[in-house]
Amino acid sequence: MNRLQQGDVVLFQGDSITDCGRDRNFSGSLGNGYPLLIDSLFGMKFPELNVTFLNRGISGNRVIDLNGRWQEDCLDLRPDWVSIYIGINDTWRRYDSGDPTSTEDFKSGYRKLIKRTKEALDAKLVLVEPFVLPHPEDRRVWREDLDPKITAVRELAVEYGALLVPLDGLFAAASVRREAAFWAPDGVHPSPAGHGLIAKAWLETMGVRLD
Repeated sequence: MNRLQQGDVVLFQGDSITDCGRDRNFSGSLGNGYPLLIDSLFGMKFPELNVTFLNRGISGNRVIDLNGRWQEDCLDLRPDWVSIYIGINDTWRRYDSGDPTSTEDFKSGYRKLIKRTKEALDAKLVLVEPFVLPHPEDRRVWREDLDPKITAVRELAVEYGALLVPLDGLFAAASVRREAAFWAPDGVHPSPAGHGLIAKAWLETMGVRLD
């Protein structure tokens, strides 16, 4: 059963995977990734519900960055649903910049986002797992850093009664059907098919069937 109701406002928050080239000069820009696909597919199926989708993802963001802009880019927008997709840069910066985020800091920062949202808004939460695929080969070592962060997202979903989009397992399963590079050419940023996979999983988590 579809969880989205008449006139709901849905906010997508995250990093480059959510950002996906959105126009910062246009508040309604959704970029070219999964938020746009979700808007198009949901609008096609339920045009009468007049649901609004907003995108405030910013490339390169980590949990600490979301906390820094949460008032303006989330709370002030008064969304009915907040979808948070963050974490891969909290891992990536350890390997490309020597700037790690511990699992404890990641989880406490993520919890702060949730608590601020719960205290300020009567909004429902959707937590989206980060993922990484083993392409190129060096991405394999990232699992030691990312896996505990994925566990933290799952634990927070349970703690706060949020919906969870289990992307890590879905991308692993998809990579059995077709090689990892097909879904995410650098192991992180989804291809068009990868964005389709995210959009489908997100909608199904919301109770929307596409078949």
